[in-house]
Amino acid sequence: MASDPAVLPTGLAKAVIDPHAYAEWDGLLDTFDHIRDKMPVAKVTPENEDLFEPFWLITRYDDVMRISKDNATFLNNPKPVVFSFKQAIEFSRAATGSNMLVDSLVVFDAPIHPKYRKLTQDWFMPRNLKQVEGEIRALATRMVDAMLEKGPELDFVETLAGPYPLRVVMQILGVPPEDEPRMQMLTQKLFGGQDADLSGTGMENMTPEQVVQLVAGAVKTFEDYFAALAEDRRANPTDDVASVIANALVDGKPLPPRDMAGYYIIMATAGHDTTSASTAGAMLALANDPEQFARVKADRSLLPGIVEEAIRWTSPVQHFMRTAAEDVEVGGQQIKAGDWMMINYVAANHDPAQFDDPRRFDAARSPNRHAAFGAGAHQCLGLHLARLEMRILFEVLLDRIDAVELAGTPARATSTFVGGLKSLPLKITKG
Repeated sequence: MASDPAVLPTGLAKAVIDPHAYAEWDGLLDTFDHIRDKMPVAKVTPENEDLFEPFWLITRYDDVMRISKDNATFLNNPKPVVFSFKQAIEFSRAATGSNMLVDSLVVFDAPIHPKYRKLTQDWFMPRNLKQVEGEIRALATRMVDAMLEKGPELDFVETLAGPYPLRVVMQILGVPPEDEPRMQMLTQKLFGGQDADLSGTGMENMTPEQVVQLVAGAVKTFEDYFAALAEDRRANPTDDVASVIANALVDGKPLPPRDMAGYYIIMATAGHDTTSASTAGAMLALANDPEQFARVKADRSLLPGIVEEAIRWTSPVQHFMRTAAEDVEVGGQQIKAGDWMMINYVAANHDPAQFDDPRRFDAARSPNRHAAFGAGAHQCLGLHLARLEMRILFEVLLDRIDAVELAGTPARATSTFVGGLKSLPLKITKG
């Protein structure tokens, strides 16, 4: 195995799938720099074949974007779309009949995927989002006011970066404020399950089967909640996204219950955790660079650049998996039909061939065609909403504060899939 130049050495292979490695950001970037330079398309194989199925790791920006855009050659199904151990896949199949505990937009391929995506796509376009911009600005103002009352020292993630995007998404989805803590808790079990602080469940001491069972419990709670919400929206439709999904018809038929639940769950979870990570990343960068903070405060035309750079720099969705539909060559390696592949967005978004000095946070970076939202048919449905809510929040923040600095050591989540800062201690000077 070691003699095959396409196979990643054991130590590097472990880092790629170790959630703790993703919490040590600089070390992780060092690892990806080395892999990208030496083996940009590399086979990751387990020491024990019972652990996980071998897969190809894709680290170069150009290769990641090619695979993302070619949805006919590189499929989201039939294998899991997120890296999973065999034990987790077997549990999911037994519990649901699917490789994934949640069947959502990110799982489906054509012809189902475009039909499902079309149901809500118009809702998330900029022209429609203008209708909710005032509500989002009012919410941002209230929450920044509440944050400043807590100051000057606070945890920015806990106080603002976490709850603000959660509340935005729940308003759009039609979830009442009193249920938001429950949604946050369930999201953390779903996406933050590998992190003991976020899941709050002592997962570090659990077996893989116990972890999967815990996540499955969160999924079941989500499904029950949204089944009741859908029933209400069918009887009493409103103009929220929940009503769109509840009353949607595909080929003249309502969505199957499992698919409908998956639609709600992806909206309720992916829509806020990722924006929270990007928002915290932007604030960390500004806290570390007073000159850049001063430039952006003086010139608000830099705000879209701050938002885009934060999303690239943070890369909240750290990978997705694809399955080759046919024999194909990628980066000089022969990929066989049926092979599993990891397109790693962290590695792609820090590829020096695409981004000059990629570890530097630069609000004026241009062009900034990052891979964080994906590309092609599966490009993030909520990308316009994420940009809008981040821009509004920083407009409000920069009006109200004169300076920001670190008040402790930031900490990143322990997670291979959705990651970012889980705490960001700051000292904020009011304006």
